[in-house]
Amino acid sequence: MKELLIRKKKPVSFMLVLMIVVIMLLNACASKEIGTDSETNVGLTEENDHSNVKQSSDPVTISFWFPWGGGFKKEFYNTVVKPFEEANPDIKVQMTFVENSDNSQASDKLLTAIAGGKAPDVAMFDRFVVGEWASMDALEDLSDYVIRDDMESIYYPSVWAEAQYEGRTYALPWNTDSRAMFYNKSMMEEAGLDPNKPPTTIAELDQMVEKMFKTNSSGSYEQVGMIPWMAQGFLYTHGWNFGGEWERDGELTPNDPAIVKALEWMQGYAKKYDTKKLTAFSDSLRTTGKNPFMSGKVGFIFEGNWLLNDIEPSNFGWGVAPMPTASGDQSVSWAGGWSFVMPKGAKNKEQAWKFMKFIAGKEGSLLWAGRADSKNDLTCIPEVNEQLGLYKKENLQVFVKLLEHAHIRPVTPVGGYMWDEMYRVQNLAVKLQGQPKTLLDEMKKKIDAELSKVKSGERQKLEHVQESSL
Repeated sequence: MKELLIRKKKPVSFMLVLMIVVIMLLNACASKEIGTDSETNVGLTEENDHSNVKQSSDPVTISFWFPWGGGFKKEFYNTVVKPFEEANPDIKVQMTFVENSDNSQASDKLLTAIAGGKAPDVAMFDRFVVGEWASMDALEDLSDYVIRDDMESIYYPSVWAEAQYEGRTYALPWNTDSRAMFYNKSMMEEAGLDPNKPPTTIAELDQMVEKMFKTNSSGSYEQVGMIPWMAQGFLYTHGWNFGGEWERDGELTPNDPAIVKALEWMQGYAKKYDTKKLTAFSDSLRTTGKNPFMSGKVGFIFEGNWLLNDIEPSNFGWGVAPMPTASGDQSVSWAGGWSFVMPKGAKNKEQAWKFMKFIAGKEGSLLWAGRADSKNDLTCIPEVNEQLGLYKKENLQVFVKLLEHAHIRPVTPVGGYMWDEMYRVQNLAVKLQGQPKTLLDEMKKKIDAELSKVKSGERQKLEHVQESSL
């Protein structure tokens, strides 16, 4: 997985985007009247204008947008797209890099293209925002294609659920991840603990952590047992580990009593181990540019499978195990990842679907995850992971097995807003600036108000912008 996925994600500012779209469309109309090109169409016209009439024998060119830079374009073309084109000589794929906006998980440029009638045929898309964009009618409904070609059955249930909105399918899952606990065996042994018996309950974790803190002569930490909010230690993560539910019967429930307990536990660490000293320690590790666990100075950390790509070789012993839970009777994890969507207004739907089915299906997933430098990539398809031997691969097998019952963040039009609110509340709690229950009750009210506002007007506003561009 790309490390972009582990950073705090921000929702697209849809009202701002809509205002920009209106202005750009007006500029476009004005430009057409005077016979000049407008900035709205820069970078879009060449690859998305399907108005040219082609002979029936000519291949159809579909446009594919993706946000990953570096060498991804070349590698993905050679590994997956080229085999698709060779197997389907009547279809050509035009790949275009279009970065996401403001270090977020979505692209204002893509939304602008959709509203302006210049949508690409296929786009690589973070599954976390599928629900938001589907609620705005910005994505094509793929349900009929999915039923026709029996696609649902090949994926893990959790990742498939993240591609749905109100009972309809709007994406095909592609890759995924899960979260587990990395533990420093060397630090455990030094603290008099059995390095081969990691904790399975929160209580056991707390007891072990307490024995692993060390301070220097100035009183600052030189090593810590754990900082609960480090890395993937989000309130989302701990809420599930404490047995909480973020959604119940269609209602968003951030103030679930178990989630309140999770935030109280996090705040307890801030009080017991001094939040300012913990922050200073974290900041000192951040300057290295490496994952904190790589320092050898952190006993336990909750992280994703992507850390396996960087951790070897290391100068300390380490292991991977499922995250401890309140009861210890069931392993818990959650998954995120990327998908492929057909933006609203795609011109070549049948060809686009054929491409999506290939790259996100068994054949394309096996090609991509089976390449020589795939390292510890996980696919959304159990059969492919089995073929690649991932269930038997040391350390990675922990993450693969957790996918079978991994949670997903609620699929909702306010998913990004809810993430930001979770992060805000978490930060206030660990800075000792509020009581957990009060903070989460406030979060619940704000999320419900935002959801009501979005459902009452946002989708219609986007539809009006789309209509004005016709």
